Amino acid sequence: MKNQENLHSANLPARRYDLDWLRVIAFAILIFFHVGMFFNFWEWHIKNDVITHAIELPMRFTSQWRMALLFMISGAGMYFALGSRGPKAFLNERFVRIFIPLVFGIFVIVPPQIFLERLTQGETYSYGEFYKTIFDFTPYPAGSFSWHHLWYLVYIFLYSIIGLPLLLFIRRHNQLTASWVRFFGNPFTLILVPVLWHMLGNVLLGHFPTTHNLIRDWNEHFHDFTLFVTGFVLCTQTGFWETLKKYRKVNLGIWLIFTAILYAFYWIPRAEIEGGEIIFYNLLKTLNAWCILLSIFGYAYVYLQFSNRFLKYANEAVYPFYILHQTVIVCLAYPLINTALPWIVKFIYLSVATFLICLVTYHFLIRQFNILRIVFGLKRKKESTVKRFEEAVISLRS
Repeated sequence: MKNQENLHSANLPARRYDLDWLRVIAFAILIFFHVGMFFNFWEWHIKNDVITHAIELPMRFTSQWRMALLFMISGAGMYFALGSRGPKAFLNERFVRIFIPLVFGIFVIVPPQIFLERLTQGETYSYGEFYKTIFDFTPYPAGSFSWHHLWYLVYIFLYSIIGLPLLLFIRRHNQLTASWVRFFGNPFTLILVPVLWHMLGNVLLGHFPTTHNLIRDWNEHFHDFTLFVTGFVLCTQTGFWETLKKYRKVNLGIWLIFTAILYAFYWIPRAEIEGGEIIFYNLLKTLNAWCILLSIFGYAYVYLQFSNRFLKYANEAVYPFYILHQTVIVCLAYPLINTALPWIVKFIYLSVATFLICLVTYHFLIRQFNILRIVFGLKRKKESTVKRFEEAVISLRS
């Protein structure tokens, strides 16, 4: 079996650049999405004085598949990570690359968001007085202890640990995954079976609201862990990707039709959904989202199998961007709440300014110093690289 695994692994590309591109794109969308949360009617930490339903229309489309795409990419990344190290080394790497940035984020990155939210609620204390309340360890929103947008790190860290035995089993049994390739080799099973599985989760666990608090988020866990494992399984056989490539146009056509239906009958008129129609609406959304994901992976597999300097830079930068971006948005948005600027001007300003601040912080600080690289989830710089940077700084001073 080990020889079979090695033979199969030899047929896989050393680096899946299409997945790297999708990861960068998904996190870039995240910045615009969280900027939009400042202006819409959905619950968020702080709100503009003028909110609008208009910004919700594009956000409804991306919210169907944005996080699902990231969980599938994370599962795919776990497959390749396990190929170059054993389980113990893998868990050590997860601790350094995920848990340490998470702890740093909880105590350094997230607190300014909660502080500014408290100010909008009428609190008048200083940041130092507020910061002491974090160590009461009372969960947000009642208290000030929270991981906020870093919930994604909590979940993939948990899934990496509890899912490791299952994923190792899948990785070692190529005949099993080869049979799955055959089973999902036509568009009927490729679409219908996963959609029914996710609908089953909605029926059984839909009464658990999405909270991102880890403990009572059972419906979210069902879907996210399924997507995480699905991303892993896709990388076990090139046959899966050939199927996605083959039916990418079919999936594209399906989601274009169903997206038009969702906009026409539900999202634009903001229809009230009751009774049995809730199940039908969820079926439409689930089918639509799954076909979007399938087509995204299929088209990326065809057209994004290349690398360049931008991708190499962005693929490392995207993790610090993710950790920083929401705090930057909230800090920039807070002074704008009651200004007279049109909301679209504020949106453009927040989007551009957030990107530039994250870029400058990453380029000139985070990527240059090992202590910052570690707390932002990046690999340490080699000493020779650090030495060259220090020599460059000295030469500039002189």
